Amino acid sequence: MKLTIMDEALEQLRLLQIEDHPILRLYYDIEGCGCGVNGVRIMYFTNETTQYDEVVENDQYKIVIDEQQKTFFEPEMKLEWTGRLFRLKSPNQMLNASLSSRVIQKGVEFVE
Repeated sequence: MKLTIMDEALEQLRLLQIEDHPILRLYYDIEGCGCGVNGVRIMYFTNETTQYDEVVENDQYKIVIDEQQKTFFEPEMKLEWTGRLFRLKSPNQMLNASLSSRVIQKGVEFVE
């Protein structure tokens, strides 16, 4: 699995990163979505990993994903900055067109 972070998105991530949270986590959030297959693909800064995490290929950050959540993402992805929001996409589909800075910085408790 690989995530390419575009230059504008990288600049915004650097502004959001909390010093003691150097890891980006890809996460499929199902909270409030009804069932396990309905969810929202997000990412957020963290300082924790688990034994079930796999590293996502990336040149700028350590990025991890739980091995069981890989099925909800694509092998090749790109993170862009639209000027207001982040956008996570793959060559095949839009994975999340409106990923907020607040979620990336603070984590899943802020998903609305």
